[in-house]
Amino acid sequence: MKNISCPALLVSAPASGQGKTLTTAALARAWRNRGLRVRAFKCGPDFLDPMVLEKATGHPVFNLDLAMCGEQDGKALLYQAASSADVIIVEGVMGLFDGTPSSADIALRYGLPVMLSIDASGMAQTFGALASGLLAYNPALVPAGVLANKVGSMGHADMLRDNLPPHLNWLGALPQDQAYTLPERHLGLFRATEIEDLDARIEAAAVALANSSELPLPPEVSFSSPENTAIPKLLAGKTIAIARDAAFCFIYPANLQCLTDMGATLEFFSPLHDATLPESDAYWLPGGYPELHLDAISLNSSMRAALHTAFNAQKPILAECGGMMALSQSINGQPAFGLLDGTSSMQQRLQGLGVQHLDMEPGKLGAHTFHYGSFETKLAPTKLAETKFGKGEALYESGAIRASFLHFYFASNPAAAASLFLS
Repeated sequence: MKNISCPALLVSAPASGQGKTLTTAALARAWRNRGLRVRAFKCGPDFLDPMVLEKATGHPVFNLDLAMCGEQDGKALLYQAASSADVIIVEGVMGLFDGTPSSADIALRYGLPVMLSIDASGMAQTFGALASGLLAYNPALVPAGVLANKVGSMGHADMLRDNLPPHLNWLGALPQDQAYTLPERHLGLFRATEIEDLDARIEAAAVALANSSELPLPPEVSFSSPENTAIPKLLAGKTIAIARDAAFCFIYPANLQCLTDMGATLEFFSPLHDATLPESDAYWLPGGYPELHLDAISLNSSMRAALHTAFNAQKPILAECGGMMALSQSINGQPAFGLLDGTSSMQQRLQGLGVQHLDMEPGKLGAHTFHYGSFETKLAPTKLAETKFGKGEALYESGAIRASFLHFYFASNPAAAASLFLS
């Protein structure tokens, strides 16, 4: 296959909290409003920002992470997007050079020009110096332009624009307005479906941004065809039922694609609201916010019985993070589904963070952990994940249950992922 060219950029910032998600969503929606086909990506193993970007673009948002997902996975996803998009926009993670690998590393690896989103509140001429210095820190980076967030007035925006160095494009400004604020909780932004007026917020931000600039498209980027590696049909003929509702919502779109590429049929159910489980060969309870729905979990005795029936039938069950907590005996002292011998509780301090790899028999499986929950159990770990600092999260097994605080990225090793759903 030939290379495909498509306008593309990576949105970064000097630090976290600068408004990258809002400006990325606003820019994506503004281009979409012009009739362009926009595809968005998120750097790093984030679940929440992609939900907002999906609302802005109308398409699933995949993750790019050199450590968890791998270079070839990102190469394939970008090539696939470029084949049907008019423009690609990638939201970075933290500040431009923060982390290993960083947003700058991802930009360089895939040839993505960098746009800076800078919180300009309380800033004047320093805005231009900050933007210029960040992009000059690594001369190999290709500047796509600068966008000012939280400007005080149009006069303020004009001052910021006029003090940009000539080689940096002005991509507009967003006023400081509560109408654009995206609410947050302990794991980051609220889920997109929890923000009732999210679409209106994104649309208002997109209109304000379009009014401040002509919003030129970024430079063309040439995306090369990925290696032709066929995914084995290891789950052909298998049905996998996946928990998906307000409490169980941390699901990478790439994981669903990987399961179907391996031949699986996917069904979905709600542990909060359903009384029965779909007929299935295996079950998957991903992470999310079970701690916010303890009454619904405690009172759903029918779902508890259905899960116990599946467990007694030795159906493989994968439980990730919040899914593992929901299968424990209790969460914060309230009864949970009671399949795992242990109790869960939420802590005030972060309990786990970072990319990890779990060594399975078919090889290492990429994963990520980010949780405030704890799991007290007499179960002995069957495996411990590896981090760049040493040992990481535990994998517990009980009957056909495999449970961990890890969120697995299936495409990093499809064979290892398939083994989680096979007896």
